[in-house]
Amino acid sequence: MIRISARKLLSATLLAAVAVVAGCNAPEPKSAGGSPEMRRLTDQQYHNIMVDVFGAGVDIGAKFDPLQRTEGLSTLSTATARVTPDGFERFYTTARIVSGNVVDEEHRATLVPCDIANPAVADDACATKFFKDTGRLLFRRALSEKELAFFVKAAHEGAEVHKDFYQGLGVALSAMLVTPEFLFVADATEADPANAGQQRLTGYAKAARLSFLLWNTAPDDVLLAAAEKGDLHTKAGVERQVTRLIESPNLDQGVRAFFADFLDFQKFETLEKDPVIYPTFTSTVADDAREQVLRTISDVVVTRDADYRDVFTTTKTYMNRTLARVYRVSADRTDDGWSAYEFPKDDMRAGIQTQVAMLALYAHPGRSSPTLRGRAVRELLLCQHIPDPPGDVDFSLFNDPNSPNKTARDRLTAHQNAPACAGCHKLTDPIGLTFENFDGAGQFRTTENEVEIDTKGDLNGKPYIDPRGFAKALHDDPATSQCLANRLYAYSVGHAPAQGDREFVKYLETSFASDGYKFKSLLKRIALSDAFFIIKPKSAPPATATAPNSEEKRS
Repeated sequence: MIRISARKLLSATLLAAVAVVAGCNAPEPKSAGGSPEMRRLTDQQYHNIMVDVFGAGVDIGAKFDPLQRTEGLSTLSTATARVTPDGFERFYTTARIVSGNVVDEEHRATLVPCDIANPAVADDACATKFFKDTGRLLFRRALSEKELAFFVKAAHEGAEVHKDFYQGLGVALSAMLVTPEFLFVADATEADPANAGQQRLTGYAKAARLSFLLWNTAPDDVLLAAAEKGDLHTKAGVERQVTRLIESPNLDQGVRAFFADFLDFQKFETLEKDPVIYPTFTSTVADDAREQVLRTISDVVVTRDADYRDVFTTTKTYMNRTLARVYRVSADRTDDGWSAYEFPKDDMRAGIQTQVAMLALYAHPGRSSPTLRGRAVRELLLCQHIPDPPGDVDFSLFNDPNSPNKTARDRLTAHQNAPACAGCHKLTDPIGLTFENFDGAGQFRTTENEVEIDTKGDLNGKPYIDPRGFAKALHDDPATSQCLANRLYAYSVGHAPAQGDREFVKYLETSFASDGYKFKSLLKRIALSDAFFIIKPKSAPPATATAPNSEEKRS
């Protein structure tokens, strides 16, 4: 029987290896694509564009209407996001501040491309050059003659009212920054010459998809020029640009944006800890903890281009003085900067799931939560949905301060024995209890209420005894890499995989494994695929919003 089991195991291993190799060489399956959409810029994309176009000293880092999480990603809701009256007011206020900074005395010499003989009067020639160049970057395409004329006229009228060319320019720039063409990224389409009666994305729309995926910002001048020349309608042209974008230092910005969404770091905006119970956990600690995770991930998947799954087992990270106090370790830096740090071999921390950010984010304000932490692993890292608890769940047995059950493991037995709770808690709690060595703020402990903490458990049938053992189990679980491939595809195309995408997503999962689980290789495979640009046939192209005319502006 032992020989038969070994033979079966060897056979299964060989079949899996063949499948991986075949997946690497298999032709790309067809994808159904998605309907053309208009997606609202995220806060980070808005910030990145302001810095790219005007410089870091101009942006104010504003916050706009929050996005709802859909199918495991906040980015997917940008296609259905609506701008509320309050949200538009914030867009408008931000636009006024940014445009005021662009034309103030400190920045105008750098950002306004001409010498003004008399700043007290309008200068249409300078305004034309400014909006032609700046508008192309903000709108992610060349302005039409009508659009250019509109903004030049607005600048002229503003200069006449304020008796100041720069103030007039600022008025028109404010109007540009609240137009749909800037705030929304449209999947503009055109007739596909290779397929009669069908539509394809325009070169500009393709440029935007590439840039927002890889850099999380608007296309630069080189990418826009490639779109204008038609290069993005050829495989060779796309490959040149994808290679350039991936080899750029700006890739780190795009990778961080994806993983911040993947890990639901939007929750940091509402994270609170009881200052009496956790006096060391401050808003600065929260910000630095978030940054630590993103630096760790970037080091693995971008800098070292290592196996993606290593983010769950690595002991290497980055530390500053603020976090060092929380971790109770020594930091090499004498200032507030970051330095490389590695947890010692006898430390229980291994992987991003044992860093303060993840532990504090998925816990209660005043205590840890095995259920929240276990659910986070299932949903975020393994793409497994866990239903919300019933509205009538009785938490009194778990929360009773006089309970004879001193540890979370003992108290959670009440939920695991309740029929309405058992199904979900059996999925979440064995994982979450592994992290009970860390309190609600992520600090290490060995006991709870003077009772030694038991951290053993199993992940999908694979047993372990401590957080480091869990890290290895998570690293080796096939669902970990499959989840990443699934989420990255959805993030790339702006919609969750549908029935017609299943074969392509399976192809991505297999090729991800054959590429050694290299994240950059997966990114490149998606960006170079036909599926990345394909759109569903539609009876008519999507309506394109235009800049308001002067009559609309007055109304």
